[in-house]
Amino acid sequence: MKHTPVLLSLLILVTASALPAQSPSTPVAPQPAAQTSSTHAAKPTATQTAQSAAAAKKTGKNAKKAEVHLKPFSSLAFGGGMSLMGVNMQAATNMNRYLNLRVSGNYFSYTANNININGGSNASGSTTGVSVSGKANFATVGASLDYYPFPRHGWRLSPGLLFYNQNNISAIGTLAPGNSITLDKQSYYTDSTNPMTLNANLGLNTNKAAFTFTTGWGNVIPRKRQDLVSSHLSFPFEFGVAVTGTPKLNATLTGDACTYVSIDGTPTLECDSLTNTTPGSPGYQAQHSFQNQLGTWRSDLNKSPLYSLYPIFSFGVSYSFDLKPQQ
Repeated sequence: MKHTPVLLSLLILVTASALPAQSPSTPVAPQPAAQTSSTHAAKPTATQTAQSAAAAKKTGKNAKKAEVHLKPFSSLAFGGGMSLMGVNMQAATNMNRYLNLRVSGNYFSYTANNININGGSNASGSTTGVSVSGKANFATVGASLDYYPFPRHGWRLSPGLLFYNQNNISAIGTLAPGNSITLDKQSYYTDSTNPMTLNANLGLNTNKAAFTFTTGWGNVIPRKRQDLVSSHLSFPFEFGVAVTGTPKLNATLTGDACTYVSIDGTPTLECDSLTNTTPGSPGYQAQHSFQNQLGTWRSDLNKSPLYSLYPIFSFGVSYSFDLKPQQ
């Protein structure tokens, strides 16, 4: 038991040293959060301001150039202009990102009356005039598929079909008295009372359904930003060919034809109707020469394949409308 006081003393010391750790600590008052005054905020430098403006400008340009993804058949465009076939009208719609379907029509009509053309010669060698009246009628309707390899740009390739074609040129020429015409290397003079009259028609529509192929620039339905009026406008032009076939030439010659014959050694002008079917008569001979000459003209048209191609060139203005919301 002599160790008991020592143990009690140690126990009291341990207990006393543990009491302060178990006592509640004094709470620390929370420090108020530092408040940043707007007056002390850092102001942007001039360089930072310029950089921000440049970035905003670049963003705006990129937004303008950004491609607008249109839903199929969501836009419609109408346009007009001029072409080698007359006044041109067009309508188009978008099929997908790369393709537009376009329908176009052309119309032109012109009549010229009593145009005097110098040509031929009379017996004395002086030139005389030929009175010509003519008419040009152009009327076509076709469709084409416009393919844009680069949708945000305007270059395109356009195969198509001309399914309505009434292009033709007609003319009537009347030879004045004393005037001559050479048919199959033989000269014939017109009669003063019943002059020779040539009636000709050139059809530029041998192929009623003509394949067309064109290229050009200008997308009538732009794939770029469309929130401005100017972005709906386009100024397309194109050039190419239509395979209309070899022109079809029809012609008739009427009136009286005159040739010089020797009567008792004296050259005498003898006239005869071109409707005379008596072999050997001046009228029959002139009509036979005319048919041979007509065959030569038709043969010349068939010699070159270029005559079967009709040139296409057009330019104009177009405006597009949104039928469905843009994507």
